[in-house]
Amino acid sequence: MSEHTWWKEAVVYQIYPRSFNDTDGDGLGDIPGITERVEYLDELGIDAVWLSPVYESPQYDNGYDVADYRSIHSEFGTMDDFDRMLERLHDHDIRLVMDMVSNHTSSEHEWFQRSRSNPDGEYGDYYVWREGDPDEPPNNWESAFGGSAWTYDEEREAWYLHLFDVHQPDLNWRNPAVREAMFDTMNWWLDKGVDGFRLDVLNLLSKAEGLPDGDPDGEWVGEEHFVDGPRIHEYLGEMHDEVFAGRDIVTVGEMPQLDIETAREYVGDGPLDLVFPFEHVDIDFGENGRWDIGEWDLTGLKSVLDEWQRGLEGHGWNTIFFENHDQPRSVSRFGDDEEYHYESATALATILLTLRGTPFIYQGEEIGMTNSTFESLESVRDVDTVRNVEELIDDGVIEDYEEIRPVVEYRSRDNSRTPMQWSDAEHAGFTDGEPWIAVNDDYDEINVASEEARSPSVLSYYRNLIALREETPALVRGSYDLHLPDDEQLYVYTRTLEGQQVVVAINFSDLDRRAAIEPLHAGASLLASNYEDAPDAPGQPVEFRPYEARVYEQSQ
Repeated sequence: MSEHTWWKEAVVYQIYPRSFNDTDGDGLGDIPGITERVEYLDELGIDAVWLSPVYESPQYDNGYDVADYRSIHSEFGTMDDFDRMLERLHDHDIRLVMDMVSNHTSSEHEWFQRSRSNPDGEYGDYYVWREGDPDEPPNNWESAFGGSAWTYDEEREAWYLHLFDVHQPDLNWRNPAVREAMFDTMNWWLDKGVDGFRLDVLNLLSKAEGLPDGDPDGEWVGEEHFVDGPRIHEYLGEMHDEVFAGRDIVTVGEMPQLDIETAREYVGDGPLDLVFPFEHVDIDFGENGRWDIGEWDLTGLKSVLDEWQRGLEGHGWNTIFFENHDQPRSVSRFGDDEEYHYESATALATILLTLRGTPFIYQGEEIGMTNSTFESLESVRDVDTVRNVEELIDDGVIEDYEEIRPVVEYRSRDNSRTPMQWSDAEHAGFTDGEPWIAVNDDYDEINVASEEARSPSVLSYYRNLIALREETPALVRGSYDLHLPDDEQLYVYTRTLEGQQVVVAINFSDLDRRAAIEPLHAGASLLASNYEDAPDAPGQPVEFRPYEARVYEQSQ
């Protein structure tokens, strides 16, 4: 694996198209809206865009239910619009990474329609079907969105598997024709000029022989039989050879329940370039899992990030992220979205852009967008949230929505899906129509235009730190060492390369702190800080204000 690879040096920006920028007034973001904002992306300094699905889809799961992999969803635009967007991005030296959903399709996909209508036909075995009693699912596996992972289809008179929504039937990767069809699809997009793939729930493709029952007390019932399944490396090895090999692209696997040891098998000498681990964003799960809020502390967060930094060093390359379309807003989750909004948002940015790995920024993160409010279940758009809440009510675990509203407003995926806040104009400048989901109430204070006018601002800090990363080799390729691992307030680490050492020191708390920072030398010079009056030389001990972040350079 080459030390100098474009995706190691890149900063990636994720766009969730339906919430990014609407140009036709229908309340949904669109592809021309992305094209319109390419200069904004260029000024931010990003090197690649990860684009969430824009394929033809009934949109039960906002595009992750694909009805046609080679067609653009009409509400987003046309294939000509896509081609213009790709050309504009490339003109600005920004690469495009497509989101490829290969574990499942939409139930409206032609493959599924033909599979359900003709079990003995060409597509009969394209999905995971099981015959049996219409009142008794084939096993006890659960959907990630709540309830059984099986639905009985009256037309075929058989059960089909869906690890996610009922409208997202799982493909049968045991069928060579399925694999060939997916590989052809991926090659078709690469031949159009896209620069790689983010591969949705990639480690779920292989299901255990016989589909046995899962542990009924497991966090996700059945996961031991479909996460990192028995033939997953065979399938991904074939995918690598048939699609990825010989191309200058990046491949990023989204992999639920991933640990470091397993990650090493996928990256480096494995079939993928990068994987997304989720341990650090699961740190605040409660006793009852995702739909419960647990306590977390800085030492725990540092420990998880440190394990991944050290665990992949010499084996592969990390991804660094706090937000995406499936996660709530990081400043509301890990920072302080009120009194220390700017300070904590920029402290998180410092971690994101100075750890070892490829940083992924989610739209709006660069202006410190926050979690939203959802007054009723009817105001929620996320199928995952709605289905899980309804199941909790039906099972008698909770009485009504109000009982779980604090958890929804903390955890729901809709927190990251509210429209991008461009200005303090109506609907945050996102649309001239009625937005598909309500704009966050704080848009009049937190928006791109305000950030452009404000100094200092979260946006300017992101721009400066992205530029600093690009011009500081140690921040890209340098070794990593954590200091003060047990300190409950300070996050301190070094990045070292060929005699150049960068010291990152953050007071990740809302209290002042005075402390000696052991790795700092007297000759260190300040490269960046989220407080404008931070001293150019460190001095000892260092006086930190709430959420103060400093980045120093020194000779080793």
